[in-house]
Amino acid sequence: MKKEALLYEKLDNNMVRCYLCAHQCRIAEGKFGFCGVRQNSGGTLYTHVYGRVIATNVDPIEKKPLYHFLPGSTSFSIATIGCNFHCGFCQNWEISQSNIRDGFDSYTREFSPREVVDTALKNKCKSISYTYTEPTIFFEYALDCAKLAKEKGLYNNFVTNGYMTKEALEMIQPYLDAANVDLKFFREDSYRKICAGSLEPVLDSIALMRKLNIWLEITTLVVPGTNDSTEELNDIAKYIAGVDKNIPWHISRFYPNYKFTDEEPTPERTLKMARDLGNKAGLHYIYVGNVYGWGNDTYCHNCKKLLIKREGFSVLEDNIKQSKCVHCDAAIPGMFG
Repeated sequence: MKKEALLYEKLDNNMVRCYLCAHQCRIAEGKFGFCGVRQNSGGTLYTHVYGRVIATNVDPIEKKPLYHFLPGSTSFSIATIGCNFHCGFCQNWEISQSNIRDGFDSYTREFSPREVVDTALKNKCKSISYTYTEPTIFFEYALDCAKLAKEKGLYNNFVTNGYMTKEALEMIQPYLDAANVDLKFFREDSYRKICAGSLEPVLDSIALMRKLNIWLEITTLVVPGTNDSTEELNDIAKYIAGVDKNIPWHISRFYPNYKFTDEEPTPERTLKMARDLGNKAGLHYIYVGNVYGWGNDTYCHNCKKLLIKREGFSVLEDNIKQSKCVHCDAAIPGMFG
């Protein structure tokens, strides 16, 4: 569905300037922004993906991954096509790297915000996840869904690259409860070369989410030969700890995909090294994803006893009651129950 976009400015000569994400594209008449789904038509900026989904599913919230946000619950996940990054290792590249500009719309279907919320309620989900592709680029759709969800007692979360503007975050903040932000690198040249983005706006979004009291978790996909050095992983861990030591850090194992098919999966020793660096930096909650048999359980930062036992995306044991550790009564950061 074609709908006038939010967060843009009309300029001379039928140009527009988009203020949705950190690219802040200047778009000529008839042209699309970087994302390929927002188009200047007659001096008005339109989104072409409002209410047109490419993927929907009922997921465990742990799959996002969000471990301190309604653990053990399910979340209704939605996505449209398009993204404002071009990551060479994207696991959902078939849909994230498709867009309207290139004529890809045949596999999408109409799904109104009301249908999104009704489906979430029907499936007894506690939240709606805007995920799989980048939710920032379907912002108008996500915002309307999130407003309706709040009215019905549902929570909302973004799984995002963090490349949105301050204006976008502040607009959706009253309705956005949680976010998992991909902090892909801690080097500007890597962001530019591999994602066609930039580091600083991502760091700005992380800091602002924390300030706006949006529950925040961070994921780093550790890619061999790209961001797996001791120095870079240590920089990421120290940065997160400097924002808040209670922010969970998800260290995720890379598997070959998209343009990175020649790389090997991340060795487990590298993931353990990253976890050790996180512990040394003082992070209270560190998780390792895409591995089997370890790295997923939650332990109390105070008494070190088991809080949540997980197997895959399933919660087998939960020792958090009223957001406190049942063993020592310490407050556990996050949103529980």
